[in-house]
Formats: sequence, structure tokens, C-alpha cells
Amino acid sequence: MSTFMLRKEDVERKWYLIDASGKTLGKVAALAATLLNGKHRPEYTPHVDCGDCVVIINASQVVLTGKKLDQKMYYRHSGYVGGLKSVKYRTLMSTKPEMAVMLAVKGMLPKNKIGSASLTRLHVYKNAEHKQQAQKPEAIEVK
Repeated sequence: MSTFMLRKEDVERKWYLIDASGKTLGKVAALAATLLNGKHRPEYTPHVDCGDCVVIINASQVVLTGKKLDQKMYYRHSGYVGGLKSVKYRTLMSTKPEMAVMLAVKGMLPKNKIGSASLTRLHVYKNAEHKQQAQKPEAIEVK
């Protein structure tokens, strides 16, 4: 008997909804990365993008434990000499909480074409309203 390998034409994507209110950032990101990567499926194939679509709501209510709000920093570089910018997570969470969740999920995905394609199927919203009602996303609980 040969090993089953999924083809990209045979992938059927489902939609999942994650409510991040009161949940830890890392646990929400880990669940989203698993769903985007497709590792929860029995027919997971490493060389095929077989992940699902994920909608995360209430990103502004996600929790960072310990002193991470004041000690954890987000860095970006402009590409020019001396162009390193840094922002504390307290500021990032108050201004762009969707970006903080997106960066956490991005860090947990593979650094290749499949990871980049998976990240395009992630939709993060600051509040409970989202634009994916027509896809009828299945609510999934963060443990």
C-alpha cells in the first residue's frame, strides 16, 4: 500500500472563527497557525498548501501575560542606515492590535512559499464585526 499524497487540486478549504477576547496571544496564534498550515487534517501533506481559512475577532482584547506589555518590543527597519524603529507592545496593542496578532501568527508559520500563501488566508479584526459572514465560519474554541 502506498502513502496518500494530497494534490493541490483536491484541497477543500473550510473557514474557522476564533474569538480572541480574554485569551493569551500565543495560544490564539498557535491555534491559527495550525489551522492555516493544515496540520490538524488527517490528509496533511507537507509539500502542499492544504490549510484552511481563519478569521480572528476581538484582537484588541487579547492578553499578554507577565510584563510583556512593557518589556516586549516590535522592531522594524527602513533599510537605511540608522533606520531601526522600535515600539513597545503596549503602544502596538493600543494602536494596531490586528498587527500584533498577525505578527504572532506569521512567526509560527514556515518561512517559505507555503507559509506566505497561508498568511493570505488569515483575517484579523479588532472588534467582533467581520466581513466573512457569507462563508459561514465554524467557531472554534481556544484551549
